[in-house]
Amino acid sequence: MSCCAPGADMALQVAGALPSDDEVLLSSRELGNDLRQVELSVPNVHCAACIQSVERALCALPNVERARVNLSTKRVTVQWRGGTLPPIINALAQIGYVPNLFSADQIASDKALSELLRAVAVSGFAAANIMLLSVSVWSGAEGSTRDLFHWVSALIAIPALLIAGRVYYRSAWSALRHGRMNMDVPIAIGVTMAYALSLYETITHGEYAYFDASVTLLFFLLIGRTLDHMMRDRARSAVLGLARLQPQGAVVEERDGRREYRPVAEVVEGSRLLLAAGERVPVDCIVVEGTSDVDAAITNGESEPVPVAQGTELQAGVLNLTGPLVLRALRPASASFLAEMTRLMEAAEGGRARYKRIAERVSALYAPVVHLTALVTFIGWMVATGDWHRSVTVAIAVLIITCPCALGLAVPIVQVVAARRLFEGGVMMKDGAALERLVGVDTALFDKTGTLTQGTLQLVNLGKIDPALLEIARSLAVHSRHPVSRALLAEGADSSVQLTDIVEVPGCGVKGVLGKDEWTLGRAQWAAPASPDAKGTVLAKNGVEVERFTFSDRIRPGARQMVADLRQAGISASIISGDVKSQCDAVAAQLGINDVSSELLPSDKVERVKLLVESGRNVLMVGDGLNDAPALAAANVSIAPATAADIGRNAADFVFLGESLEAVPLALTVARKADRLVRENIGLAIVYNILAVPIAILGYVTPLIAAIAMSASSLLVIGNAMRLMARRKHRSENPVYSTRGVEA
Repeated sequence: MSCCAPGADMALQVAGALPSDDEVLLSSRELGNDLRQVELSVPNVHCAACIQSVERALCALPNVERARVNLSTKRVTVQWRGGTLPPIINALAQIGYVPNLFSADQIASDKALSELLRAVAVSGFAAANIMLLSVSVWSGAEGSTRDLFHWVSALIAIPALLIAGRVYYRSAWSALRHGRMNMDVPIAIGVTMAYALSLYETITHGEYAYFDASVTLLFFLLIGRTLDHMMRDRARSAVLGLARLQPQGAVVEERDGRREYRPVAEVVEGSRLLLAAGERVPVDCIVVEGTSDVDAAITNGESEPVPVAQGTELQAGVLNLTGPLVLRALRPASASFLAEMTRLMEAAEGGRARYKRIAERVSALYAPVVHLTALVTFIGWMVATGDWHRSVTVAIAVLIITCPCALGLAVPIVQVVAARRLFEGGVMMKDGAALERLVGVDTALFDKTGTLTQGTLQLVNLGKIDPALLEIARSLAVHSRHPVSRALLAEGADSSVQLTDIVEVPGCGVKGVLGKDEWTLGRAQWAAPASPDAKGTVLAKNGVEVERFTFSDRIRPGARQMVADLRQAGISASIISGDVKSQCDAVAAQLGINDVSSELLPSDKVERVKLLVESGRNVLMVGDGLNDAPALAAANVSIAPATAADIGRNAADFVFLGESLEAVPLALTVARKADRLVRENIGLAIVYNILAVPIAILGYVTPLIAAIAMSASSLLVIGNAMRLMARRKHRSENPVYSTRGVEA
C-alpha cells in the first residue's frame, strides 16, 4: 500500500534534534570538481508523493545539483557545488520531513514495521469483535439489544481508530498542514465519515451501523501496507546483508606495539590491523605479514578458498579462514568495497523509468479526482433520492474503493524486486531507469582486456616446452610477482630446482645461478642478448635463448555462452578495444564475434557509441577501464565488472560481482521480464478502477466491500511483482552469486 507525508506531531517531537550545518558538512564527502555529497536519513518518507516533495524542495535550493530519495532505506542523497552548505535541513523541516545524519545502523532498525504490526493487531482484534456483534444485529437483534450491540461496537472502534488509524491521520494532517494533498487524506476522511455515520445511526436508534466497515477498512488497508513494507524490507535485505558483512571494529596495532580495538569508522588509511582466523576484513587492506586462505566469494563469486600472502590486496567483507594476518588499511570504511557495493544497491530505487513517472503522476492526481468523484456522487444521489444517509454511504464507498494504491505500486514494486533478483544473481543495479533502457538494447559493445578477458595471462604453448626447462623457469618465476611469472607458476607443481644468487631486475626479468651457468627469464632483449632473433618472453642460459614462452589473456568464464545468448536474443555483439589488432582478432575468433575495432583511443570509443546511438541503435556498453568510462556514460545503458576501475563502476548502470559474463544475459532477461510485469501491473490497476468506480457510484458497494476490494487490488499487484523471483537452476549458478536462473 502507498502512504504519504510524515506526521507533524513527530516533527515537533524531534525538532530539537535536527543536525547542525557543521555536523552535516562534516559528514559530507568530496566528489571532485567542487562537488560535495551528503546522505541524510528521513524516516517519514513513505511513498512516491513523499519522494516528489522532498526532491522538488531540495533541487530548488541554490547550488544543489542533484537530490535523490531511496524509499527502501529512507535515505536522501544530496549533491551540491561549493564549500557553503545549502539550507538542506531547514528546507526538509519546513515541508514536514525531519532529517537525521545517515548511518548504517539506521538501515537495520525498522520502527515503522513494529508500528504497522501493532496497528494490524489492534485493528484485527477490534474488527473481529465488532464483526461478532454485527452478526447478531444482522441476524435479527432488535430494539434495546441492537442498540446495546451498536454502542459496544462504537466503544471498541474508538481505540482502533485512535491507535491503528493514527498511521493515516498523522499523514493526512501533515499533508493538509503543509498545503498538500495525498492518498491518505481521503482514507482518513472515509474512515472518519463511516464511524460518524454509524455513531449517528446508533444515537438515533437506526437499524444499521457501519462500525465493522470502518474498522475492517483499517484492518485491510494496514494489511496491504504492512505486506508492502515487508516486501520492500525483503527486497532490501541484500543491502542489510552487505551491512552485516561489515565488521563493527578492528584491532589496530600502534607504532609502540600497543593493540587497541577501534570502531571501523575510526580506522584510517595506513592503519596496521590484526585479523584473526574467522574474522572478516574490516576495510580494504593489503597483507603485510602472514599467510592464510580466505573466502572471497563476496568479491569474485567463487566458493573455493583463495590463498593469500604478503602483498595480496583484500577487500572489505572477505572472510579470513585459516591463519592470522597483519594488514595495512588502504582506505577508510566509507570508501571500501562494501561501502561502494552498498551505495550501488541502495541506488536501485532511485531511477525514474517512464512507467514509474506515469504511475506517480496518476497517483498525484488521485486526491483531487477522488474527492471530486465522491462529491459528485453525493450530489447526484441527493438529487435523485433526497436521502442524505444513502448519499453519504455511497460517497464513503467511492472514497474507499477508488484509492489507486495498486497503480502507485505497479512500477516501484517491480523495480525493487528486480533489484533484489539481480543482486542474488551477482548484479548490482544502480538505476531503476536502466531496466527500461536495457529492454530495448539491440547492440552490445565490449571492451577486451578485463571485460571479455580476465586481464590475467595464460601459457598457451605448454605442450611444446621441455619440462626440465619449464621447471627452471618456474624456480625463477617464484621470486617475481610479474604477471608472466604468475602465469608460469600457475602451470604445474612447485619446482624442485634450487637456484642461487637470484635477483629481479624491474622491467626486465629474473636471473639466478645453477651450477656454473647463469639463467635468465624475462624480456628477450635483456635475457638473451646473444640471440638476436629472440622475441617476447624467453628463458636463456648464459645469454642464449633456450626456450620461448607464448602467453595470451584468459577468456572470462561465460563469455562464449553470453555471445550465443545475445545472438539468440537478436542483439549484435562487437569488440571496441585499445589493444592491438592481432590480440583483438584472436579473442573475437574464440568467441565468434565478427565485428572488431582495435587500437581505439577513449575518444574513438565514445565517437563509435555516439554514431550508433544517433543512427537509432540502442547500445549496451560493457567495459572496465578508465578509458571505457566515457563510452559507458555515452551508451544507452552500461555494465561493468566489479574489478573495473572506480570511475568505470561509477559510470556504469549495472555492476556484476562474479567472474562470469553470463551476468549480462541475466540482466537482459530480468529487465525484459520486469517490463512485462510492469505492463501487467498497470493494466491490472486500470482495469480494477474501470470496473470498481462505476459499481461504487451506482451504490452496489458498501464501505466494507470497498475496503476489501481496494486492499485485494494492491495485494494482487504485489503478488504479480513477486513472480520475478521465480527462477530455475542453471549450469552457471554457484552457492553465493548465481549468474543465471531467470526464466525468459
